[in-house]
Amino acid sequence: MIGEILSFIKQTFTKTGKQTAIVAVSGGIDSAVSLSLVVRALGADKVHVVLLPYGEQDMTDARAVMDFNQIPTSNQHEIQIKPIVDSIFDVVDGKNKNVELRLGNIMARARMIMLYDLAKTLDALVCGTENKSEKYLGYFTRFGDEASDLEPIQHLFKMQVRQIATELQLPQEILTKKPSAGLWQDQTDEAEFGFSYHDADKVLEIIVDKQPALLERLTNGKARSLEEVRDGARFLSGASLDPTTIEKVLKHVQANWFKHQVPYHMESEQQSVFK
Repeated sequence: MIGEILSFIKQTFTKTGKQTAIVAVSGGIDSAVSLSLVVRALGADKVHVVLLPYGEQDMTDARAVMDFNQIPTSNQHEIQIKPIVDSIFDVVDGKNKNVELRLGNIMARARMIMLYDLAKTLDALVCGTENKSEKYLGYFTRFGDEASDLEPIQHLFKMQVRQIATELQLPQEILTKKPSAGLWQDQTDEAEFGFSYHDADKVLEIIVDKQPALLERLTNGKARSLEEVRDGARFLSGASLDPTTIEKVLKHVQANWFKHQVPYHMESEQQSVFK
């Protein structure tokens, strides 16, 4: 599996004529694995790492990942995004609802602005860090952390990413760290979901890989009810998942599926006005 990913990365850079990669590292397992794979494919001297803390956000684990991959000091960058984010938030209604979520979205988009500006300066490709579980759960900010030039782990469920992290012998603190987007103090992915990645992956593997017809019915309105899809997933998974957990995962997929559809557009009739 690792060999195939390394080949993909090398082929992508050959095809695009680029030689340099940029990876934003948060200290989480996804960015740690993505960075480690890109370094193995291109060499540490061809990889620039960017830390993008908001305020006093702890970057200790992110620095440990850089050290693990022996990133040259000249290729290490740290950009404080708090002034950027706060200046944007000051001009909107910060007292309105969903303040934490909105602030988190602004952080994600501000980080991508800085990454792509640096990529332009260095003539580099931005390496994404999204996994397959996040993709199908819709756990990303549109035009923010989903933006990238290549995605080395997007075809891997979260548990598969953990497996590769173990094979790569990443630092123990990375392997045991609770998944978090770092959007606010003590925020964790699984607390937001109400289910674990372990359970989510079981459901997603069924509706994405084994029975994609269930995903289609779930997301295009053809299912008569959510229970119809839930019971199908439960039947395929055996007795290891309870209906409540399956339903939570399915609701999350369904509620965020629009992120895969935007921008909506009118179908063209493919008729030119020019004769």
